[in-house]
Amino acid sequence: MPKASKNVLILISGLLWSGVGLFLIRLAFRWVVKLTQSEMILAIFGGLILGSAIAYFGFSGLANKNIERINQYQNKVCIWAFQKWSSYILIAFMMSLGIFMRNASFIPKFLLSPLYIGIGFALFLASFRYYIFLFKRNKKPHAKS
Repeated sequence: MPKASKNVLILISGLLWSGVGLFLIRLAFRWVVKLTQSEMILAIFGGLILGSAIAYFGFSGLANKNIERINQYQNKVCIWAFQKWSSYILIAFMMSLGIFMRNASFIPKFLLSPLYIGIGFALFLASFRYYIFLFKRNKKPHAKS
C-alpha cells in the first residue's frame, strides 16, 4: 500500500469532501432546472439552509475530529488512512442509499433536490476546515536548525 504524510492525508480528505459536495450539488441542479420557479427557489434556499446547519452542527465537527486523528500519526501511513476504517462502511451505506433514492421513482426530485444541495453544500463548507488547518500549519514559522 502506498504511504502518505499527515499533510497529504489532510489534503486528500479536504479534496474528497469538496469533490463529493460539488458532485451532489451538480446532481441536484440537474433536477432543480426542471422545477417550477417557486419550487426551484424553495429547493435552493432550503438546501442552503439545511447545508449550513449540517456543516455547522455536524460535518465541521467530524472534519475537526478527522484532522485530530490524522495529526496523531507519527510517520507516513497507508494513504487510505485519511478516513477511519469503520467510516468506509458508513460511506458505502450512504452511497448505496443515495443511488437507491436517485433511482426510486416514488421519491420526487423536488424533495431530493434540497437534500442533495444540503448535504453537498455541508460537505463543501466543512472541507475548508482541512484547507484552513493546512494553511495555518504551513504559515507557522519553522524553527531554525
